[in-house]
Amino acid sequence: MNWNLALPEILLSASGLLILLFGLVQKKEQSAFICTMLTIASFIACIFLVGTSSDGVAYNGAFINDSFAKFIKILILIAAIFTLILATEFNGFEKIDKFEFPVLILFSTVGALIMASAENLITLFVGLELSSLALYILCAFARDSILSAESGLKYFVLGSLASGILLYGASLVYGYTGTLDYRGIKSALLATSQIYPGLIIGIVFILIGLSFKLSAVPFHMWTPDVYQGAPTSVTTYLASAPKFAAFALLLRVISGPFGHTYYQWQLLIEIISIASILVGAIAAIAQTNIKRLMAYSSIGHMGFALMGVAAATPLGLRGSLIYLTAYLFMNAGAFAVIAALRRKGHAVESIYDFAGMAQKNKSLALAMAIFMFSMVGVPPLAGFFGKFMVFYAALSAHLYTLVIFALIGSIITAFYYLRIIKIMYFDPSIEGIDTVPSSYSFISLVTGIVTVAFILVLGPITMAAQSAASVLFN
Repeated sequence: MNWNLALPEILLSASGLLILLFGLVQKKEQSAFICTMLTIASFIACIFLVGTSSDGVAYNGAFINDSFAKFIKILILIAAIFTLILATEFNGFEKIDKFEFPVLILFSTVGALIMASAENLITLFVGLELSSLALYILCAFARDSILSAESGLKYFVLGSLASGILLYGASLVYGYTGTLDYRGIKSALLATSQIYPGLIIGIVFILIGLSFKLSAVPFHMWTPDVYQGAPTSVTTYLASAPKFAAFALLLRVISGPFGHTYYQWQLLIEIISIASILVGAIAAIAQTNIKRLMAYSSIGHMGFALMGVAAATPLGLRGSLIYLTAYLFMNAGAFAVIAALRRKGHAVESIYDFAGMAQKNKSLALAMAIFMFSMVGVPPLAGFFGKFMVFYAALSAHLYTLVIFALIGSIITAFYYLRIIKIMYFDPSIEGIDTVPSSYSFISLVTGIVTVAFILVLGPITMAAQSAASVLFN
């Protein structure tokens, strides 16, 4: 029972309870901002604890702390910090600045951190549900909005279904192996000369549940409606931290207990990757709502990230982790610009509302252009290095079909990313946008600098990703 290994999760859980009590006793008009600042401080402290924590296994093998877990946890915590900075002013404009908001983000983050360290099917499920239950509430947080209520309800119903499928898959795996621990499952599978059909069904059901959380095709149907209906501050979080955690779970499961059966799941991951890239590319073309467009964009990006997983090599996993890092910054920056797009005090979400932004707000238009070019994969921006790494890994694994379809998808996605740039710089202006709040400017500035200067931090990130990859594919 090595409590030190789970110190970041324990700290955040205790902080969440204390912040919740603090919010209850404070005056209403002050509590939301103070609770948000306390939560951000907790996240920063947690990043320090994650970075300085030791490696090891705790709680009788149910919880693991290693280089891979640390890498994913830092990405999750950075995404949560960006979300809360964005929410400080966005929630005020939308009149949803309640002290419960940062607390819900905090507990969802705790669940995501547990997911990154799960070494047991029960730990996996507990972390997944802790993260998801808070997200169901957050999606419906704008109680006066029908779209927000619809978003929360759809995510809850479909998320519950996916959780049930995952849990049933876990029960099948337990029934055939007699254990819930990843190491025990691997030992049981190595001890038998055949893989039973029921066990294969269990593995597939677990992959289905995790693919839903990743919004990978064909389990992506919830993504556009939920992204559009949820408050933009929630969508920013939804598009990053839960996906990173689900990605960690997926990698833990397929590289750990089922790592030696990669020849049975590799083709499935390859098909999911191709389908996600193509659906994300083609379906986004017809979208005029920027949040729905970003939803399909995220589906495509998860497809590209899965290319590294399909390679089933340390090189592939390293590429996926670098891709996720690049995606974190360009995605957070793009949503900061989207949140800033307001006219006469009201949020606007049509892509045509970007018309003439380059004349009205040059810095905001420049930031959005950088993020769109990065998502296309234009060098030397962050997105280029992410795509280069996963393409190289797929080629090294001789997954030529996957590479061809990924190239086609990249060409198609360039159309709608470049269309936004064209609208900003060449279409006639409709009206000016409101003054951009400082929190949006801060996020777009920080993420823009990282996106442009990604090559300067590529070395340390690659080393950290390589260390994380070697843990799983040793």
